[in-house]
Amino acid sequence: MPVTLVSVVKGRNSTEKIALLEAVQGAISATLQLPPLDRYIRLAEHGRDEWLLPEGKSDAFTLVEIALFEGRTPETKGALYLAIVDALEPLGVPRADVFIRLIEQPRENFGIRGGQRADLLDLGYQVKV
Repeated sequence: MPVTLVSVVKGRNSTEKIALLEAVQGAISATLQLPPLDRYIRLAEHGRDEWLLPEGKSDAFTLVEIALFEGRTPETKGALYLAIVDALEPLGVPRADVFIRLIEQPRENFGIRGGQRADLLDLGYQVKV
């Protein structure tokens, strides 16, 4: 049940924005073995006057921040990073312009399914992958 924020520089059309979100979500779902409809993802756009990009980055720079339950292996995390970069590259985002940040939290820090603690529920999928 990752909660994802994709941040980009303003300038993409609606079709391009949806493609970015679908690409990132597809990589997350496949790598973390999540149910297809387990998606909490949003896009934030920033003007060039609102975001100081790292030196040498283009306007295609994409920041992907994913808050998720703790428990994935380092190998799974590495596979996730590569899957996201691989999914964004065909959309015109250079590999070097992707920055990914995972924010792992204990399951009890998530209130889901009507305000229930996530650590007390059967999620229907494995977290330790």
